[in-house]
Amino acid sequence: MTTATRRARTLVVVGHGMTGHRLVDGVRKRDTLGQWRVVVLAEERHPAYDRVGLSSYLAGKSRADLTLAGPEHLADPRLTLRLGCPAVAVDRARRSVRTADGDTVRYDALVLATGSRPFVPPVPGRDLDGCFVYRTLDDLDLIRGAARPGRSAVVVGGGLLGLEAAEALRLLGMRPHVVEAAPHLMPAQLDAGAAEILRRHADGLGMTPHCGTSLASVDARPDGRVGSVTLTDGTVLRARLVVFAAGIRPRDELAATLGLPLGERGGLLVDAHCRTSDERVSAVGECAAVNGRCHGLLAPGNRMADLVAERLTGGTPPPFDDTETGTTLKLLGVRVATFGSGRPAAGERVVEVAFTEGTDRYAKVFLHPDSGVLLGGILAGGTGSRATLAPLVGRPAPSDLEQLLLPEIPSDPSDPSDPSGRSRPSSGH
Repeated sequence: MTTATRRARTLVVVGHGMTGHRLVDGVRKRDTLGQWRVVVLAEERHPAYDRVGLSSYLAGKSRADLTLAGPEHLADPRLTLRLGCPAVAVDRARRSVRTADGDTVRYDALVLATGSRPFVPPVPGRDLDGCFVYRTLDDLDLIRGAARPGRSAVVVGGGLLGLEAAEALRLLGMRPHVVEAAPHLMPAQLDAGAAEILRRHADGLGMTPHCGTSLASVDARPDGRVGSVTLTDGTVLRARLVVFAAGIRPRDELAATLGLPLGERGGLLVDAHCRTSDERVSAVGECAAVNGRCHGLLAPGNRMADLVAERLTGGTPPPFDDTETGTTLKLLGVRVATFGSGRPAAGERVVEVAFTEGTDRYAKVFLHPDSGVLLGGILAGGTGSRATLAPLVGRPAPSDLEQLLLPEIPSDPSDPSDPSGRSRPSSGH
């Protein structure tokens, strides 16, 4: 260990999910002078892994395949990674964190990257044998052990996480039903037209969406295990397994011991530089309410992690920009994307123009009603690339807009030129 390392200040990072790992890696790479010694307190027993790739774990990838922390990361003498060691309390006056095993770790700077937890609706039967959440590798091991090929299963939630859970169950040979309270799948990202493309693909894969209804109860068999579910519209679905994937809630329990305020909907309240009211304490990812708003996708979490890493190592990064809401995802074999203002704000005056071709290509753009300036759009299926369309936002719509949206040769959904990549809830504690 170098002299610089021995004299380094201590950065404590609580949480080692994808966003926490991004932050630590960013500090390691930028800290060429050895200013920081980093201690990571991780709740899970495994180093950070690709939570976006959970379905691929059931398709045959190993835990090692999904691990993000390489040998050079784990062998860095500036880094201490404490697995299975969650933080339970923070004393800001003493600048210390207490762990579940009773140890105390002092800090000069503290970053919370505790992520989120799955939301489980408070319905009767939610604790029956056969009910699971879809969040970690350990969760997937439990689901794999309970899955029975050819049997029906129910996924509660038709958003990003729910559709990935349904795909995971399909890979295990089950016949999943997907229950979504909104009128269509992926309501946070897509409109009805784009969601219809997704629904058709889901049907073709043997999944059955039930939209516009919610879970009323999980019903037991005589042996006390899950046997069926009842929906609020009266539908009864037979099921041997239920997976809750109906959204997330910020992991912000430490706020109580920190004595720091939360956002209106939870999450530690931070400014545009991800700082709490205590200049030594920051928060990134799904547990952070930036200017009051939490973000549940990987891309904004990465931007927060990069910003804090640069700030801690002496840089002056620009503030977090929450207007960058575009993303590209591939679900059930369908590429969907948003760019610019993917969904107009309530009351915003826009002109909406939709383009469709067959049953597997859909695009919608939003234009300023007076100037014709392109404000954003939604893409589903074999459409043009977000990487091509995003730079046009804020300019008058080009004359060849339809050709860009529905090109003769659709964009390759795995095209690395699209910088957004796949995104979903990811940070974790």
